[in-house]
Amino acid sequence: MKRIALFLAAAALVVSCKNLAENEFEVTGKVDASLEGKKVFLEKQGGMMGFTAIDTAVVKDGKFTFKDTTSAPAIHFISVEGKPEKLNFILEPGAIDINVDKDTLYKSTTGGTYNNDKLEEFKQISYKMYKKSDKFQKDNTAKYEAAAKINDTVTINKLSKDRLAITKDWEGQLVDFIKKNPKAYCDVIVLGQIAQMGVKKIEEVKVLFDGLDPVVKNTKEGKQISDYFKKLEEDKKTAAAVQQEPAGALKIGDVAPDFSAATPDGKQLSLKQSLGKVTIVDFWASWCKPCRAENPNVVALYNELHAKGLNIIGVSLDKEAGKWKEAIAADKLTWNQISNLKFWEDPIAKQYGVTGIPATFILDASGKIVAKDLRGAELKAKVSELLASK
Repeated sequence: MKRIALFLAAAALVVSCKNLAENEFEVTGKVDASLEGKKVFLEKQGGMMGFTAIDTAVVKDGKFTFKDTTSAPAIHFISVEGKPEKLNFILEPGAIDINVDKDTLYKSTTGGTYNNDKLEEFKQISYKMYKKSDKFQKDNTAKYEAAAKINDTVTINKLSKDRLAITKDWEGQLVDFIKKNPKAYCDVIVLGQIAQMGVKKIEEVKVLFDGLDPVVKNTKEGKQISDYFKKLEEDKKTAAAVQQEPAGALKIGDVAPDFSAATPDGKQLSLKQSLGKVTIVDFWASWCKPCRAENPNVVALYNELHAKGLNIIGVSLDKEAGKWKEAIAADKLTWNQISNLKFWEDPIAKQYGVTGIPATFILDASGKIVAKDLRGAELKAKVSELLASK
């Protein structure tokens, strides 16, 4: 009986492996009967977000198949004739299973190989947390807007903290995923999502990357991330060298030079007109993801401490007025905003020696620079300290 059991187990293993040769893959998709006869496209992503079909199959008897060889894991996509969305999966040697949802590819599942099993695990975490975040947004948007109209800082701060708690929970689950699965190819995707959340500093994201398996680091995407961190380090050294240059560099203790530019409604506004007991000069832009990620923290800080004397003036390095105004509205930035709409040619940014954003200058009541480039808890602590000393 034991021999029979062992024989059956071995036979099952052979069947599950589908007798694939080295470096061979077989993608098998199961679809709803409503998609019978539809074309299915295997695609890879090219430059500028374009997609190129590398193979085509036709749904027959509720299935489609792609079979070929590949030497290394790479992100690919499945699209179905008549459907606008695409399903991402990891093309790698082995038998890959895809269950196509009849309504949307976004709900489809992948598996069968190690990397696709892990990708599906990551997707389920993100899907669950997205639903939680989306529900919170729908349940509380009206409350937030009503509180903002009457400057109800207690409600605003509570909602902001609750939203941040959801983001931190989400991020924490992704960090745990990376630590538990350092060999998973999809870690390169997970790292990108963590970075976009803006809770962790870029140095902390690099620590996570450094902990990945060398196999993942040496993938195409892994090398791109590594190059990105190297460039950041070079930029940091360059910025440090610039800050050490005495000629024209603004430093702590200097009086912030006055400036003026147009507000969203076209009126001229100066720094002098915006000074409070404590003033933050905030250089940002609608296209700057780290800036946008930090904005909820600045909103909460402003709502809590504006009545005590905190003023903020935002200096945008945008190029398009429409996108600038949309970002102000979307992020609920109620403090003064100005822009010359000249991107990196902005004269105020040049005047202040700003070479990267977000960049902040914290001024006391006399307009003297007392701190620079603080964020999150450090920024709040410094502002609170300055207000308390007045």
